[in-house]
Amino acid sequence: MIDARDDLPVGLALALLYALTTLAARHLSLDQFFLPAAVRVSALLLVPTRLWPYLLLGEYAYFAQLRIPMIATHGLAWVVLASMLLMPVAMLVVHVHRRRSATEATSGLWLLSVSASTAVAVTGVNLGISWLLRPHRPVEAVLDMAERFSFGHFAAIITLAPLALLFLQRRTSERWLPRIAPATTAAIAVMLALGLCMQLTAPTAHGPRTCMVLLATLPAIALTFMHGWRGAAIAIPLLSLPLHAATPTSGLPASFDAGTFLTQQNMLVMSVALLALGSSISFHQQRARARLQREGTALHLARSAHHHRERELRERASHLKQLGETMDSSLHELSDWLHTQGHHAIANSLQHASQVHSRQFRAQASQIYPAALEQVGLYVALQAGGVRDAWRETHRIGTLRLAGNPCLMSVDLQLASYRSLVEAVSLLLEQEPGQLCVHTRCGSVRGQRGIVMTVALLDRDRSLAATTRTHAFERLAGRVLAYGGSVQCRHNRLRLALGEPATSAQAVA
Repeated sequence: MIDARDDLPVGLALALLYALTTLAARHLSLDQFFLPAAVRVSALLLVPTRLWPYLLLGEYAYFAQLRIPMIATHGLAWVVLASMLLMPVAMLVVHVHRRRSATEATSGLWLLSVSASTAVAVTGVNLGISWLLRPHRPVEAVLDMAERFSFGHFAAIITLAPLALLFLQRRTSERWLPRIAPATTAAIAVMLALGLCMQLTAPTAHGPRTCMVLLATLPAIALTFMHGWRGAAIAIPLLSLPLHAATPTSGLPASFDAGTFLTQQNMLVMSVALLALGSSISFHQQRARARLQREGTALHLARSAHHHRERELRERASHLKQLGETMDSSLHELSDWLHTQGHHAIANSLQHASQVHSRQFRAQASQIYPAALEQVGLYVALQAGGVRDAWRETHRIGTLRLAGNPCLMSVDLQLASYRSLVEAVSLLLEQEPGQLCVHTRCGSVRGQRGIVMTVALLDRDRSLAATTRTHAFERLAGRVLAYGGSVQCRHNRLRLALGEPATSAQAVA
């Protein structure tokens, strides 16, 4: 538990910093862009709740310096009430919003709600106190002040509050993709250049300044599209602050520039639109990332299942190999005994039958698990294993056309390719008449290493039947998709593609 006395030095320093910052912002403000309101909300977002009393102390210090000289003209009641209630109202609004923390998908709308609620509530309390203490004011004048003050508070809050929230969520932000980093830097540079040009224009040149603001919205929109609400949080200050800096101000309470007001209204609408658009983009980006993560998890589980299955088949094939060697040894001993007993014909016949059945036994075992693939690679396993003998017996498969070096791929990918190719050939032998040809090619492109396998009908005038296409996706897609591949049925051919990152490939020794 944190002792309140431990926060005292930090809190007093925070109160002093807040008071000085708010006072400096007041002298740079207009009623149409009231920076102290933005400082108030940003501080409430950045500072932990336990330090809020020190912010309240800093607020009172700021108002004491600003409004004590006004007691003679405005009265003690107005000075006290209008100074005491504004920060508590803002605290209440921010506290209510912080109970429902902003997520990546809702940050933009959350900021809009905080900005609008605080601007309306603080302005309402401030003008309400003035109306109660001085009810003789015309209603039209009060409504005009309410509109202008609410606009000024909202315009300033929506400019600085996104930066505060962006700072709070800096650790949860996604890293910039390398392909959009140059575009992001260029957009920010263009906005900074246009902001500098605004400072160089004459204070009365409202037309050129408005044109520059419109031009600056293009990179602002680009930032929003690339980074969602975070891009909007960066773009809005780059839009608003240069325009505010180029607007002449006297620093007085009633300072107002009518020439820039229309441009600021348009900019406020654009800021709201950017935050709303950015929030929507962030929402869909988050959904896409979650979907990709789920797909990645599913593919990882599928690969793990295939790997576990292959390991079981490997153990079974190894057991069958040992069993076959034991049988060969026993038959060889029996053949030798028959020779010693003078039964040479029977011994030779037994030895010949043993060799034939041993070869067939090994061929069947190699179809269960191609052990040769681990030592000499995929292509040798296809050409010298039992599966090739089975294909020859059909008299329907021509010479295999194998290109590339499969040994550069990982054993898991080679096994998946082996199983997929065998299954594809078996499917076409079952479903389609005529001769087949098999082509494969290994290679790497764009950091991916993989293989493309094609099983096609030799008759190019025939197309694969609809049932063949359906069965191909049903029987092959599971394993192929687990390795980031694809299954394509085009005209007379079935094409399979499997791949993996080049860094994860382990070459076969």
